[in-house]
Amino acid sequence: MTFQDIFKSSFLENMTSVSVFDMALALVLAFGIGLFIFLIYKRTFSGVMYSGSFGVTLVALTMITTLVILAVTSNVVLSLGMVGALSIVRFRTAIKEPLDIAFLFWSIAVGIVLAAGLIPLAVFGSVAIGIFLLLFANRKASENPYIVVVQCRDAESEQQAASCLSQHTKKMVIKSKTARAGYIELNYEVCLRDEQTAFITELSALDGVDSAVLVSYNGDYLS
Repeated sequence: MTFQDIFKSSFLENMTSVSVFDMALALVLAFGIGLFIFLIYKRTFSGVMYSGSFGVTLVALTMITTLVILAVTSNVVLSLGMVGALSIVRFRTAIKEPLDIAFLFWSIAVGIVLAAGLIPLAVFGSVAIGIFLLLFANRKASENPYIVVVQCRDAESEQQAASCLSQHTKKMVIKSKTARAGYIELNYEVCLRDEQTAFITELSALDGVDSAVLVSYNGDYLS
């Protein structure tokens, strides 16, 4: 194939099927909505350690997805090659918070919708999702659960510890028990009566109790 045949082919025509204005508008909107997603992520983050790089990734992912879909929609042959190229990509970074997956899919979905030309859907859909996350992502439970870890020596001290816990808590559920000769470890999930933790000192002072530990627990991680 000569250069003349290349110029006569429809390759260049397909490359110009998306106008410069459409490309610029899609990328600008992708940046704006990606920034909006980043701000919602920063506002609703409730994990252990905030990662600023993940927020920047959300903006970049929105723009990159828009760029890829624009290229795919402009050329059918290119779209087939793009599918083959992206199929070999592997991501090794672990997702620590379940809600982070929703933000990743949100960024990808916005990029796809913008590149498809459905601008109102991308804008109003993002606003609706953002309002939903602001309302529900940071809602706190009415009762904060705690984990109490008690190490005692025998069955008598175990009963005394359980009795002490039942007096100072509204709810007490045993989660696990480990026992061997001269050693018993109990894990209780409890709800405090008045957020007072002085009873842990009283619990640890019981005869036969070696230690008592109170840990805040939200269902996902210990803090």
